[in-house]
Amino acid sequence: MSYINREDAGRRLAQVLRHFKGKDTVVLALPRGGIVLGAEVSKELKAPLGLVLVRKIGHPSYSEYAIGAVAEGEKPVYNENEVATIDEEWLKEAEASARKLIEHRHELYYGENLTPPEVEDKVVILVDDGIATGLTMESAVRAVRNKKAKRIIVAVPVASRESVDTLDSMADEVVVLDEPEDFLGAVGAHYQEFEQVDDEEVRTLLREVNNHVHQTAS
Repeated sequence: MSYINREDAGRRLAQVLRHFKGKDTVVLALPRGGIVLGAEVSKELKAPLGLVLVRKIGHPSYSEYAIGAVAEGEKPVYNENEVATIDEEWLKEAEASARKLIEHRHELYYGENLTPPEVEDKVVILVDDGIATGLTMESAVRAVRNKKAKRIIVAVPVASRESVDTLDSMADEVVVLDEPEDFLGAVGAHYQEFEQVDDEEVRTLLREVNNHVHQTAS
């Protein structure tokens, strides 16, 4: 399946998740691309929208290829086969850099009377625009599990078979719109428009959607 853009994918994903409406649900997006889909899901379910701040750790020779990921306040998740060949000092510096960026983004996205939604004893839907290696989503699932969520649902339009197999054993449910066997090797290949999402758009959507949810619930 081809998606026009992230909004289109988010609306389609929201329809599949409609049965979670009114079930003490929280939607958490993986920024930056996931916030656009998370916004659509949150509006449809009338559920609070938050973020799981996760940073990919890319291979030193090809930064787009993830060899690990770290979530805010959590231990990193690594592809052990890949990191076995990488210098330990380089890896420590890469992890420190990732944590510094996460800290910066927390300050950037929250504040101004907006705080992360509580997830303890909630049904948490983790949303992203797609999953390739699965390391960032694995890290997100671990982070939310450690915050004692009642149930964790991973929801994406597209994902690789390998990532789905791994996440099936970690999350309570994995929702993927497209067949994993049809994954094209890169998330962006499934979108007609796949432009970068900037920090200001994350901030804006987070505030606008939560204001909308609050008003419709009042």
